[in-house]
Amino acid sequence: DSHMNAFIRFKLALTEDVPTIKPYDEKRWAELADVRKTPVEVSLALLGAIHERWVNLLKSLGPGDFARTFIHPEHQAPLTLEKTLALYAWHGAHHTAHVTSLSDRMGWKTPKPRAERKPGPRKAKRTRRA
Repeated sequence: DSHMNAFIRFKLALTEDVPTIKPYDEKRWAELADVRKTPVEVSLALLGAIHERWVNLLKSLGPGDFARTFIHPEHQAPLTLEKTLALYAWHGAHHTAHVTSLSDRMGWKTPKPRAERKPGPRKAKRTRRA
């Protein structure tokens, strides 16, 4: 949810003049059913899709765009998109390190990134007979 909100904050800062964003209670959001009852794979797919959209947006920006700002009511100064991007790059790496560490300790197998996977035989599509 954090990266989803950050992406929205980015878009607000790009389309409005120094908008004041609405904070949210991360702990209470994490208690909602969509977090507790949804398979982790769905959340990872959502995060991947958000990141793909965010990267496409970032590639379209010029240097001046990263100087745009928004106001977070819990901070005293406007936040630039440059600083926000650095924060969320760190945030993603930080959580990836936590997950990787837990995976190593638990001995879980981790799938290879798609680029490293060998293509396997394709399953034939089942067709319905008339």
